[in-house]
Parts: sequence; C-alpha cells; structure tokens
Amino acid sequence: MSDRAAEQTKQSISYADCGVDIDAGNAFVGRIKNAVASTTRPEVLAGLGGFGGLFKPDFSNMEEPVLVSGTDGVGTKLLLLQAHNRPHVAGIDAVAMCVNDIAALGAEPLFFLDYLATGTLAGETLAGVVEGIAEACRICECSLVGGETAEMPGMYAPGHYDIGGFSVGVVDKEKMIDGSKIVDGDVILGLASSGPHSNGFSMVRKLIELGKADLENDILSDGRKAVEGVLSPTRLYVPAVKALMKSDVIVHGFSHITGGGMFDNMERIVSEDLAVTVDVSSWNIPPVFEYLLSFANVEKNERYRTFNMGIGFAVILPESEADKAEAVLKDAGEIVYRIGSIHKRSSEPVTLIG
Repeated sequence: MSDRAAEQTKQSISYADCGVDIDAGNAFVGRIKNAVASTTRPEVLAGLGGFGGLFKPDFSNMEEPVLVSGTDGVGTKLLLLQAHNRPHVAGIDAVAMCVNDIAALGAEPLFFLDYLATGTLAGETLAGVVEGIAEACRICECSLVGGETAEMPGMYAPGHYDIGGFSVGVVDKEKMIDGSKIVDGDVILGLASSGPHSNGFSMVRKLIELGKADLENDILSDGRKAVEGVLSPTRLYVPAVKALMKSDVIVHGFSHITGGGMFDNMERIVSEDLAVTVDVSSWNIPPVFEYLLSFANVEKNERYRTFNMGIGFAVILPESEADKAEAVLKDAGEIVYRIGSIHKRSSEPVTLIG
C-alpha cells in the first residue's frame, strides 16, 4: 500500500475523542473565577490563568518570619461524598486538613492551591468542589491562588474525582508553637469536632457495610440524618488559633487530632520525658460516633486511635491560663472541654482514663 493510501485510511481524531475536552476545561475555569476572586488577599498579584500563583508577602511586622507548609487530601471519605453528591464538603475538607496542620504551629495560612483529578470533566461537580475550597479559604482569610484540574480518562471511574491540597502559612519564629515549652502540670483543652472530619473513613465505610446502614434515612440521636453527621465538613480551627495568638494567653502546644487520633497526635508534641493523660469522660461523644460504632465491636483504644471521637484540636497550656483561653476560644465560636493533663512519663506516652 502506498503512503498516500495508508494516509487516507487513518482515522481522524481529536483530543475530545480521547475523552479530554479542552473547551469544557476552559469553561470550567471561567465559572470558578468569582469563587477564587472572593478569597483574594492584598498580597495576591494575579488571578487565575498564569503558570504560577503570585503572592508578594509583607512580613514587616515580624522579627523572624518562618514559612510553614502543609499538604493533604480527603482520603476515602471522597467515595461517600461522591455517592451522596457533596462536592462542596470535599472542597472544605481539602482546605481544612492543610490549614489546621499549619495552625497547630501557631501559623497563619496565607495561600492555598488545589489539585483536582477526574476521568471526565463534570463542570457542575468540580465547580462545587472549588466553591467549597473558596468558602473555607474565606473563613481562614487565606487566598486561593491557583490549582490544577487534570482530566485523565481511564484513570478514574465515571463520576469519581480526587483532590489534593497544599497551603503555605507564616509565623514569627519567637511566637511559634512547637510543643517545646510543654511542661509537667500543663492542662489540655479540647475543641469539639464536627464529626469524623476526614480521618478513619476506611473504618467508617466498613462499619456502614456491616450495619447495612442507610445514611440518607437513618436518624442520629440528635435528630439529624446520619448522612449529615457522617459527612459533615471538617471543622476549621484557624480562626480560633488566630484569636489565641492575638490574645495575651500563654500557649505551650497545639495538636490537630487527625489520623492516629488522640494517641498519635498527642504523643508527637511532647518530649520523651513527658506523658499525656486524657479523661475521655470529660466530653460528650457525638451521636455520629455512637451510630457508627453500634455496627461492630471496636475496642476502646482502637476507637481513639482511628477517630477523633469528638475532639478535633487540642490546646496545651499552663493551668493558670486555662480560664482566659476558654473565654477566648468560646468567643471564637468553639465548644471547649478540659480533657487532660501533662505529667512526667513513667510508662505509656498517652493514657486514656474515664
């Protein structure tokens, strides 16, 4: 066959024929511009469309600024969020999991970027994710300076997407909260979570399967639908931390109670000669955990290592500062409990009582 004949028999294709619609992608970017613009801080130099996000920081009010970065995703909670059509929550969670980690060092998040990957671009759904990201950024006064939407046919099942987040914050070195000042006798304040947040969802999904649960129709003991409790957005603790950092309250440590629960996230911030005792009877276990854990026998320590069990963030400070701190945190909208104390280590780094 001649080259010309072979040329005539070749099939003509476009990128859209391969499952990637560039025009739809551009339309999606146009749709989310207002959401992105609503998060803009004065330091942002350009909007969407460039090869990189531009941010000109002003650290003139700091003696020794330290940049703090964090990156995370939403995990297998996404499977339930997709099944129950809650893209907005996915966006909030992606931000919260990053900025809460940054806040655990006393830092203020400055900007955020997202990475959205999907099989086929579903503009309505992915716009919902970005609008959730923007809402969380506004609450934290953090700019959404850019992101990436990757359309990858064959990589993801229809209707599925994945999301990753990345954020950068700043703290003055002399004010950084890294746990190094935690001492014997300090007390622990626990800030209420909104539910499982974005951790432990491999177990959540297994419990739902074992219990043949119907999230849309089952009712929690507080009267809410089960789906509202299980898939509630991760609570954003940045405003509360900002309020504490601006006050005259002396804080020795923060802990974001994420993967590893109360055990791992408390151990990681105390020195090897100190230990933590947490009284789990000092707060009310949220109905969503009672619901989920009714479907199988999960040993006590396993519960508190897998889930936050109602405490999403902890503040460690001198006992003399506790009353002032509680007042500041409550004014910032938090539900606060005194949940434990720091003492010399004689055995385990973290012990649960109650």
